[in-house]
Amino acid sequence: MASCSRAQVISLYRMLMKESNKFTSYNYRTYTLRRVKDGFRENLHVDNPKTLDNLINQDRENLAVIKRQVSIGHLYSAQRNVVEKEPHL
Repeated sequence: MASCSRAQVISLYRMLMKESNKFTSYNYRTYTLRRVKDGFRENLHVDNPKTLDNLINQDRENLAVIKRQVSIGHLYSAQRNVVEKEPHL
């Protein structure tokens, strides 16, 4: 795969931050935001194109995982709200 441009890396960072902010749980949200920031900061000066491509691919996979977890969390939250609002017999 060809090396990613700076704009693509920034775009991926923003998508990760945006998705991480969607967690309803404060603990999950702050953890993922911190991990995204720390990971990008740690690899700020990577110059090797192959290493950079590997990191970008890992982050794309992480973005997919975060999206799945957020959607599952929203489904669980909605289901929990419905169950709590049902009258007891």
